Formats: sequence, structure tokens, C-alpha cells
Amino acid sequence: MAAASSPSTPSSLLSLLIVFLSLARSQSLAGDLHSRPKPKAILLPVRKDSATLQYTTTIRQRTPLVPVKLTVDLGAKSPWVNCEGGYVSSTYKPVLCGSKFCELAVFNSCSSTCYQPRPEPGCNNNTCGQFESNSFIPTAYYGELSTDAAVLRSTDGKNPGRAVSVPGGIVFTCGFDPLTQQLAKNAKGMLGLGRSGISLPSVLSYAFGFPNKFGMCLSSSRSHGVIIFGDGPYFLQPGKEVSDYLIYTPLILNPVSTAVLSFLDEPSSDYFINVTGIKVNGQAVRLNPTLLKINNSGNGGTKLSTVNPYTVMETSIYKAVTKAFLAQVKYLKRVGSVQPFEYCFNTTGVGSTRVGPAVPQIELLLGKSSWIIFGANSMVYVGNGETFCLGIVDGGTDAKTSIVIGGHQLEDNLVQVDMVNKRLGFTSSLLFYQTTCANFNFTVAA
Repeated sequence: MAAASSPSTPSSLLSLLIVFLSLARSQSLAGDLHSRPKPKAILLPVRKDSATLQYTTTIRQRTPLVPVKLTVDLGAKSPWVNCEGGYVSSTYKPVLCGSKFCELAVFNSCSSTCYQPRPEPGCNNNTCGQFESNSFIPTAYYGELSTDAAVLRSTDGKNPGRAVSVPGGIVFTCGFDPLTQQLAKNAKGMLGLGRSGISLPSVLSYAFGFPNKFGMCLSSSRSHGVIIFGDGPYFLQPGKEVSDYLIYTPLILNPVSTAVLSFLDEPSSDYFINVTGIKVNGQAVRLNPTLLKINNSGNGGTKLSTVNPYTVMETSIYKAVTKAFLAQVKYLKRVGSVQPFEYCFNTTGVGSTRVGPAVPQIELLLGKSSWIIFGANSMVYVGNGETFCLGIVDGGTDAKTSIVIGGHQLEDNLVQVDMVNKRLGFTSSLLFYQTTCANFNFTVAA
């Protein structure tokens, strides 16, 4: 009968040495990660989906990590991810009732019982719940507020930096299959960047300790634009620090939610600014000033949106602006309407400028400053390129928000949401400065 091996045998000593070295290496790596300084900013690439005109990004989430494609919703109060159909992660955690993130959610409800045979992502006991919506349908569903591991790319504002794990993970709501209808192909949810304690900018600011700010630069081409969470700089090739061009205007809080479904007394998570008037080619447009203000019901005012592909205006504002525009472009040949646009023109003989086709500029007046919309952002080329249309849509007489600045008008503009100072920064067209939002250098620096 063979004798049992003792700890003094060579094979046992070798095994112990391997275990010791592995533990020492793990402790060393943990120490290195712990000692690394927190990133000053986080980077997300954003690309426009040509089929849906939605702006999408991909995050690495869960354990093990998987890429999750999401549609960017600038005004949504929190991200949501579809938890049906095989959500698997060892680091998934429901947000419990009364916990920190549940309190930050403010307008929530507590679900005490899960009626599934066993708990799973999206169904756990004593959990904080949220109503999440898809504005493209539009519809809303009740879901479980959750956290899970995520790894994002840091940045110095010039290049991508090292990948970093988000301390505590990102906060999101578990959505369901019906919510993914009409999203871009393979999108599994929506990335909420809105004015909320549980939106991605707020969670990243809390996790990394950098200011609650983010800069968004949407590309008009098939190349990636960029969102940078944290403070600047924001460098675009050829070596331009484009935050130098930012003009600031106060962010206005709409005290009434503009979401598909909301709680009583819940404020809007959309970003509103105080547009006081509009000029076309330097001439003031006659508008009903009460429509430019937010009333006690939360109606009126001006907000920014990545969900609306084009700017939408309440009917009387739309008619006044388009009438003023048409009076200035009598040199253009009108052609038939192309949905969703009413006013379209032949491009023959139209001059070209640094900031797009030579058409009258539209100014959104913001007190002491103005957001200038040049031809590249006011006109939309359709068909074979021989036709372009004024990229503004009639929102109807009962529009909840009087002016919604849509994605096309935001493209190749750096927009900075600064919740520290409650202000919005904007550059107007970066084409004027001979760069675009596609010019962020996504090459990892040596």
C-alpha cells in the first residue's frame, strides 16, 4: 500500500509555492489597481444609425463582460437594458428599497415580492422600481432598478486611455422585450443621460469623483462622434481644443415631467434652455412669447433631444419661421415635399460655404448670446443629392414642448451639459472652426 504524500514531498512543496506566488501576484495586481489614480474623464464613442437616425453606443457590462449596444437618449432619467432573453451575470445586483440609489431615484416604488419561481435579473424581492420608456414607440414599462459591473474607457480629452471598472457598477433599469421595438438594429436598451440622480453622468460623477459634466459631439458622417463624461479638454483634430469656443446659457428646470409616464410632481429630466426669440438672416421672427416659456403645466419652452432626428416646432412657431425663411430664399427653386419635410428645393446653383450650403442662418436667441444654425444643420439632403429640405418639422398645435432641438441640428456642435453650474455650453457649428465631431482621435495613445 503506497504511503500518503506529506507536505514535505517535492510535488507538494511545488504546489504550495505556485499557490503562494499566485496569491502574491493577485495581491500585487490588486494593489496596483487600487493605487492607480481615478480617471478624470470617461469616453464613449457614438455613431449614427443610418436606418433609424438614432445615435448609438456600446458599453461593456456584466460578468463576464459582454458588449451591450444602446440608443442614446439625452433626456432620459436613467439607462435601461433588456433583461429578458438570457441576461447572465455574476455581478448583477437589484437595487434594494431604501438604499442609496433608490433614494437618488427619488420618484420610485418598492416591489416587495417577485412572483417568478426563483429570483432573476428583473425580478427580485424588496427592490426599487422605475417606469422606463421608449420614446420611439412611445410606451413605458415598470422595471427593477439594478446595478452591474461595467468597464469603460478613460480619456485625457485627446485620446482614449486605459479601461477602467466603474466602482459599484452602473445603475440601470431592467427592461423587457416590448421596449426594444423600433430601436436601432441589435440595440438592447437606451442610455439615459438626463437630469437625474441615476442617469449615467450622475452615476459616473459619483463613482469617480469628477464634476457632473459631459460633452457631447455628434457626428454628421458615418464616423464616430464622442461623449466625454467629466470636465474637458475636448480635443479634435487637427489639435483644436474646442471647449475654447463654448458659449454658455442657463439650464432651465421644467418642474413637470415630459416623460411618457411619470409620477405626480416629478420634474422633467430633459435639458431645457431659455430661447427668447428667433431670427432668420438677422431679422426677428414674430412669435407668441408665451409659447417660449414653460407654463405651470410644464408645457412650452425649448429642450434638446437625441430622440428627435430633426428640430420640431409648435405649429405657430413653425409657420412663422418657415415663412421668414422662404422670404429669404426666393432664389431657390421649390420642389415637392419629402417626408417628413414640407419645404424642399433644388440644389442647382446653390453656393457652398465652410458651414454648409449658402442659405440664411437661423438664430435661436438666448438672452445675451445666440445659437446660430448654419446651412449644414438647417438643410437636409435627400434622394440623389439634387434636393435638400429645410430640416424643421411641424409639431402640431398641442405640442407639449414648443421647440425641440433635434439631432440633425446638434451634429458637429460641441454641447456641454454642466450640472455643477446649471448651464449648457454650445459652440454652434464646428465646421466654422475647420473641424468636425468625427475628428476625435480614437487611436490609443502610446
